[in-house]
Amino acid sequence: MNWQLLIIILYFALTMVIGILASRKTKSSDSFVGVSMGVFAIVCVACGQWLGGTATTGCSEYGFTSGISGWWYTLANGIGMLMMGLFFAERYRKFGSVTIPGIIEAVVGSKSRTVCSILLIFVMIAVGLSQMIAAGKLGQSLLGIDFKISCCVFAVIFIIYTMSGGMDSVEATNKLHIGFMYFGMILAVILALREMGGWSNFKASMDAIDAAEGTHHFSMFGVGASKVTSWIVASVLSAGAAQASIQPVLAAKDPKVAKKACLISVLVVAPFGLFTCMLGMSARVMSETGLLATITDPKLAYTTLIMHFSPVVGGIILASILAAVLSTVSPIILAAATMFTKDIYQRRLKPDANDREITKVARIGTAVSGVLCCLMAIALVNSSAVLDLVYAAYTLRGVLFIVILFGMYWKHTSERGVCTAVLVTFVCCIAWVGAKIATGRYPLYIGSFAISETYLGVVLACLTIVLFSLVFKQTELEKAQRANR
Repeated sequence: MNWQLLIIILYFALTMVIGILASRKTKSSDSFVGVSMGVFAIVCVACGQWLGGTATTGCSEYGFTSGISGWWYTLANGIGMLMMGLFFAERYRKFGSVTIPGIIEAVVGSKSRTVCSILLIFVMIAVGLSQMIAAGKLGQSLLGIDFKISCCVFAVIFIIYTMSGGMDSVEATNKLHIGFMYFGMILAVILALREMGGWSNFKASMDAIDAAEGTHHFSMFGVGASKVTSWIVASVLSAGAAQASIQPVLAAKDPKVAKKACLISVLVVAPFGLFTCMLGMSARVMSETGLLATITDPKLAYTTLIMHFSPVVGGIILASILAAVLSTVSPIILAAATMFTKDIYQRRLKPDANDREITKVARIGTAVSGVLCCLMAIALVNSSAVLDLVYAAYTLRGVLFIVILFGMYWKHTSERGVCTAVLVTFVCCIAWVGAKIATGRYPLYIGSFAISETYLGVVLACLTIVLFSLVFKQTELEKAQRANR
């Protein structure tokens, strides 16, 4: 019997049942996108955005090659949530919108809401497709399922339960996913350390590898200062405009609940990468010492280690990885659907739509978002540019947070200036990443320090918002609206 496949099927079935049962609570369009959420519910949904495929398989790859410094990925996300909780959660909640573009309208103007919504939907789909690729690859490499079939099966599961209950279903299923993810990761670390003879033997073996190869697996900056700082900057900016993690915060019962949930989320997100990096490092030691087959591709470190465990244990750990992907994809497709429904359909296309129509459009939007993520994952699975595009998407999301900051704190910010600046910055960042993909290097370095799309996006957004706001000055109506805020 294929115990791994059986455990995965049982976990998927449990997820479906929980999600569909939770949909009974969905009585209106407001409850579909989130309303009056408590602290625990917000934490589970918000953390799903940050603890996906990159926090599991990605961090383990960094652990294999660079060591414990790969932990900075989730530490940076935790820092972003900390800044969000300390300085913005309460204020965001007071705007009364459930979308980031809705907040942008409140601080800049209605036209900027439409432009930013379209761009942010694109960003959400880009992030979602990367999670779909991660899930499809896991099904392919560990269970022997064809990649296309793996993606489609996975997509059907999360689309059905997310579409049926919206935020109610995402909240209920993510409570299961977050707990199972931590259980699976901690179990894997304990078993790996036991096989290596405990912590002292593991560290001694790792030190020997470092001495022989000149690496530093226990250094917190093994991945390089440029990457660490880029992660932190991108995470701080993204946390302020990540619709999937911000949506439950905006749907909090009150501003104080929103702040408390963000701060507690830090304690869930930040530690996670430590365990997955440890698994990557364990795979490296076990490969070098003969406990595992020789691993030549770091991307296979995690899967090779999982397959080494007994079928039942391996199935449990595999289910915890897929739980991480599920916990991320569902909020993402719901976020994309929410922005289309609230910012475009309800705000522009049909302002007089009744509640039933709004809920129907939100459900259709959720399904379409999921299908797009699946189809694009299948089309781009063999493209080496996927990760670069995803990192660019994170940067572009951060640009919208800069827009919010200018709208809040610079009185000369103009709507036309913001729209122009955002479009220019998006085009330049995509071109910057395109150049990196084509040449293998970023177009600009300061010494050995790479000027990634993160730094380009931050500087360019700030400069262009100021420049275009001065060129396209505020109208009298904008001045009046700002005076009334």
